[in-house]
Amino acid sequence: MIVQDIIQQLETLAPLAYAEEFDNVGLLVGDKNTKVSGVLVTLDTLPEVVDEAIENNCNLIVSFHPIIFKGLKSITGKTYVERVVQKALKNDICIFAIHTALDNAFRGVNATICDALELKHKSILIPQQGTLKKLSTFVPTAQADSLRSALFEVGGGAVGNYNNCSFNSKGLGTFKGNEHSNPVLGSPNEMKAVEETKIEIVFEKHLEVVLLKTLKENHPYEEVAYAITTLENKNQFIGMGMLGTLESAKSEDAFLEFVKERMNCGVIKHSKLLMKKIKKVAVLGGSGSFAIAAAKAAGADAFVSADLKYHDFFSADDQILLLDIGHYESEQYIKTLLVSYLRKKIPNFAILLSKINTNPVKYK
Repeated sequence: MIVQDIIQQLETLAPLAYAEEFDNVGLLVGDKNTKVSGVLVTLDTLPEVVDEAIENNCNLIVSFHPIIFKGLKSITGKTYVERVVQKALKNDICIFAIHTALDNAFRGVNATICDALELKHKSILIPQQGTLKKLSTFVPTAQADSLRSALFEVGGGAVGNYNNCSFNSKGLGTFKGNEHSNPVLGSPNEMKAVEETKIEIVFEKHLEVVLLKTLKENHPYEEVAYAITTLENKNQFIGMGMLGTLESAKSEDAFLEFVKERMNCGVIKHSKLLMKKIKKVAVLGGSGSFAIAAAKAAGADAFVSADLKYHDFFSADDQILLLDIGHYESEQYIKTLLVSYLRKKIPNFAILLSKINTNPVKYK
């Protein structure tokens, strides 16, 4: 088992292609070909977390937050970030961060909050734009079925809850190869007309490399004609935040106590109580003030998130109950999610849950 094997499993859960542009995800320290002795999963990579990895013979740390976020101009140990990188390099420990890739995953950060709050009928609050693409290609009709099947096999043609989706139209294709060509049909310098099928398949953008590789390996022509376009269609399985509904409506006071208990938070900052029942709930782990408008537009009765500032609470505007449960508290179940996922994918391997509470915020 090498580091890249672990990364491939994590990318099945949360492809890095869907991380936000501002983020810094992936393998941040180390060599992807390093043989893995054990994996330690944490929310944050602190110096003491690296010590924990050393003590447990784990040479790969899977962290939610990236330890390197902005560029490092020196590694002298003057900051905790530099000390982490120094210690990791000195002890041959790799560090991988998944952050907003997992934020945008349907089974990721926000799903853990929904599960903790027992929310049903989950859906994405803010679908990410540009995640769906369309492949169009032309193939001799006799080979259309085999090519289509190969593209389906690697994930092409999946639309929402449906798969093996395609549109096919027949027509006449023409071509003439020059003296350097080696056509499958016809001869060089010969004008050829062939009955072809145009195959159009929608796919998620992280599959583009494997889809094109499959296309070229299974297409009979020497030169494969194809086009890829980015679609405006919303992807219901990728994006920030989630919506869900409680099995039965709760009063605002009862909901606040319920959230406090389920999210293990001693303090909740919230907006003005509106004296109405809470049924439809929006959630977003981490800093979520940017999603308040989306939660209101979706008709949510409450929005559970973190890092809301003073003026953010005014934007509730007597339409929604805003809850700030704390950044760490909103993301605390991610470690368990990742450990459980990796243990299922890679049984009989050392996947450890960090015992260190990395929350930098203290309450009195």
